[in-house]
Amino acid sequence: MKRLLFFLSIFITVSLHSQTKLILDTDFGGDADDLGALAMLHNFMNREECELLAVMVWNVEPYAVSAVDAVNRFYGNPQVKVGTRKDKGEPIDWNHSKVIADNFPFELTQESARESTKLYREILANSADGEIVIMTVGPLSNIQRLLQSGPDEFSNLDGKSLVEQKVKEFVIMGGQFPSGESEWNFNGNMLGVTQFVVSNIEVPITFSGYEVGLDIKSGEVFNNIDHNTPLYKAFFHFSKYCPWLNDRFEGKIYDNSTYDQTAVLYAVRGGLGEYWERIEGGYCLPDEKGGNQWIEGPKTNHSYLKLLKSNEEMASIIEGFMINDFK
Repeated sequence: MKRLLFFLSIFITVSLHSQTKLILDTDFGGDADDLGALAMLHNFMNREECELLAVMVWNVEPYAVSAVDAVNRFYGNPQVKVGTRKDKGEPIDWNHSKVIADNFPFELTQESARESTKLYREILANSADGEIVIMTVGPLSNIQRLLQSGPDEFSNLDGKSLVEQKVKEFVIMGGQFPSGESEWNFNGNMLGVTQFVVSNIEVPITFSGYEVGLDIKSGEVFNNIDHNTPLYKAFFHFSKYCPWLNDRFEGKIYDNSTYDQTAVLYAVRGGLGEYWERIEGGYCLPDEKGGNQWIEGPKTNHSYLKLLKSNEEMASIIEGFMINDFK
């Protein structure tokens, strides 16, 4: 019996230490799929399937950091660090950050949160080699600044070398595959940023493109959950005010495309052969304006996901992960 307990304790310890360590980089506050992605991560973390180390906020809208901090606290994980770009931004009426900050307790603000590059460098410097997965579900300027950063008090490595040493994989929700015109996460009104980032990352990059989540429609299930939750309040606000849904608003949450949640599901659970096929043999070539094409050729560090399940089945699966109704 003692021998069994000893090996069981080793198994549990190894399992806990083998959890995926993640950093989420998000343009939280616009499309509500960022909130759905963050909710999924907290549900996975509370079941000890991953460890969310930090959320890096691209959106400089004044309430975005406070909303992310409020969501972290709502799910019982106030220890999750929050970093942000220290640029100026203005409130956007249809963004859902303010409604979260107005209804749930938070401590961090745009002013008090850490600057994202410094926080990235501190976390990476204190991590084991090849340990971190960085998942981006918004434009990539935080990553550009990390790659361009120089040695500091946390590490004597430049940003590119630090990433190559510490990061296991980038999971990037963005672009269209095998090719497409300008897509928001690849554009972000920041010409050339995606070109720079993609050409300067040498660790594996897995892309979950716009086309994967476009027709996976989720969200209406939130009409049936507790109304005093970030998911309900934010998705209701989004359905009421966002430019592509508000013309048909009738007092309830509507289904919307499910982009960022696909990246979370892959980053935490993988699911190759179950949810996705991995397309390899080539590389992603972004253009300056946010378009991209897949250039076929020898295998590189780039790959992209192709959905194996029906859109309807995938929507139901992802809704379960968002509302914590899954095995």
